[in-house]
Amino acid sequence: MGQVVVVTGASGGIGRASAVAFARRGDKVALLARGESGLEGAVRDVTAAGGTGLPIPVDVADHEQVEAAADRVEKELGPIDVWVNVAFASVFAPFLEIEPSEFKRTTEVTYLGYVHGTRAALRRMKPRDHGTIVQVGSALAYRGIPLQSAYCGAKHATQGFHDSLRCELLHDRSNVHVTMVQMPAVNTPQFSWVLSRLPKHPQPVPPIFQPEVAADAVVYAADHPRRREYWVGAPTVATLIANKFAAGLLDRYLARTGYKAQQTDQPAEKAANLWQPADQERDYGAHGAFDNRSTSRSFQTWASRHRGLIGALAAGATAAAVSLTRNQR
Repeated sequence: MGQVVVVTGASGGIGRASAVAFARRGDKVALLARGESGLEGAVRDVTAAGGTGLPIPVDVADHEQVEAAADRVEKELGPIDVWVNVAFASVFAPFLEIEPSEFKRTTEVTYLGYVHGTRAALRRMKPRDHGTIVQVGSALAYRGIPLQSAYCGAKHATQGFHDSLRCELLHDRSNVHVTMVQMPAVNTPQFSWVLSRLPKHPQPVPPIFQPEVAADAVVYAADHPRRREYWVGAPTVATLIANKFAAGLLDRYLARTGYKAQQTDQPAEKAANLWQPADQERDYGAHGAFDNRSTSRSFQTWASRHRGLIGALAAGATAAAVSLTRNQR
């Protein structure tokens, strides 16, 4: 029998792909987002994948809307087993070109949206002593980059919130678990609808992964939530390690490369979903505009899940090499 799963930001990108991934297992998936056309498309995808979809129009920046959505989910689908926070907003611009109201809105959606979703989930899970919360993060939760100060600040805040909450749940010996999945650059529609003041069309910093790679990691994390966090993709690993040991050098590297790496050669589009959903009248789907430049595989992610196997193979290879060396001697 399938689980009851809530996914915020479910109308596009990682949220949409994650909802479909859960649906393939026969789960009942509550789809929380703002855009009606995007939600309708997500329901079709979830149904086609074998799951049950419940679309709920929600602005996650409003905690009352999130609470009402959680109530509806439990009334119509049953007790919530998994809650996945994905929804976010962003602005591509140098810091001084971002208005205070835009910075505030980005923070309310990207950080407080996770707080509201987590609170709604915990209020229902803790009395049952059962449930999992997955926070979809980013390498930018540890490493800020130019032109995304509002988003990076919100992701850093989410990381600190996650650490604090996890400590509290461990202290309480709770069987409710929270884990975080740090993502690489992903081919999502955000780059076609995010508010941007850049001269060229924004893009994820290559290499770029398809949203199904991210979604697969989300589902795995939901099934294995005892690990503190998961890193998806070799670029995420490289970024976080470089930031830990050579943050100053990374500052200078990003100062030289970060502006160009986040823009294509095409003119910028003017669509923006910061205040109103971009997918109200049009369904963008899970994928962005970079299919021809995105990969659908991540060996690092596979290896991260099979650390025991990798370790055993490495130990076996080492033992074989030592044995061969001795025989040659």
